[in-house]
Amino acid sequence: MKAVVYDGPREVSVQDVPDARIERPTDVLVQITSTNICGSDLHMYEGRTDFETGRWFGHENLGRVIEVGDGVDKVQEGEYVVLPFNVACGHCKNCERGLTNYCLTAQPKAEWAGAAYGFADMGPWAGGQADLLRVPWGDFNCLRLGEDAEEKQSDYVMLADIFPTGYHATEMADVKPGDQTVIYGAGPVGCMAAYSAILKGASRVMVVDRHPDRLRLVEEIGAIPIDDSKVDPVEAVNEMTMGLGADNGCECVGYQAHDVEGHEHPNMTLNRLVQSVRFTGTIGVVGVYVPQDPGASDELAKQGEVAFDYGQFWFRGQTMGSGQAPVKKYNRRLRDLVAAGKATPSWIVSHELSLDEAPNAYEHFDNRDDGWTKVILHPAGAAA
Repeated sequence: MKAVVYDGPREVSVQDVPDARIERPTDVLVQITSTNICGSDLHMYEGRTDFETGRWFGHENLGRVIEVGDGVDKVQEGEYVVLPFNVACGHCKNCERGLTNYCLTAQPKAEWAGAAYGFADMGPWAGGQADLLRVPWGDFNCLRLGEDAEEKQSDYVMLADIFPTGYHATEMADVKPGDQTVIYGAGPVGCMAAYSAILKGASRVMVVDRHPDRLRLVEEIGAIPIDDSKVDPVEAVNEMTMGLGADNGCECVGYQAHDVEGHEHPNMTLNRLVQSVRFTGTIGVVGVYVPQDPGASDELAKQGEVAFDYGQFWFRGQTMGSGQAPVKKYNRRLRDLVAAGKATPSWIVSHELSLDEAPNAYEHFDNRDDGWTKVILHPAGAAA
């Protein structure tokens, strides 16, 4: 089968790799029809993680089931399914509590929790930027789709990660109808956080970024764009909220946050959020932060530490939630919104390309080139 293989920093190629196959009775084999390039893939693409050369990416996956193991009861051949990026067993202590983002079984390192397809330090699982994907614990991990799956797959594939992740940010931030919410970052996840806040009935959603194409996108869905290359975003938020600050906020940037000149400041969006959110407000952090970042520009960041304004945070009595999204907690309800026509997350998609075009797509997406907001790859067998 073909797959997008990591060859080293900023180098990927489409190569022949061993076919994915059923290995255990509870496995499901999926022919991938849509697979996204995620902003999180760029951390690995840029060489900022210990992702091994020769492995392949792909944790946002949707496709058609072509084979099931003897121990699979529910999922059937021929069905379309979308896979949470979290690989989860369904029966460990964390999974039983709904915390599939911290599965203890799928992660082989005893001191770690949580696993994902084609992701650094998140288990041995192959990615789905390929023709085929092996899905372990298939009955648990597959979200089955209805008869509209093929025609709406550009919407449904967003259920693998960015839509539930953006929604999770608003859940941790406790966004409620009538709230004023600020989102830092207008990448795909930030866009989905803004979209989720609007779906929840927030009265005002402010989105901070500096890429004109992304700011135009959030404005199209009714959010208020704030260009931090032109104004102080904290002052802008405070001016729009009568000096009180937003009721809540979401961090959708992560440890590679940088200023207008391009210098990295992993603490920048965190500290700006603290100042942008009102006293006793709530913050949800879904931007990726890592335990170590050897490629960072300062010693604190190399150790995975940030100079966080904890005094301000404490003095303001704020609450913060953080971490990867437990996709299964939300994907069924979000699927039903898509099926009913109440949500169309595919508005974020800028390019739908073949798998063979992945190297070029990665280059454009990594450069944040104008108009490259979200890329879906379709393997050659997608129309089969």
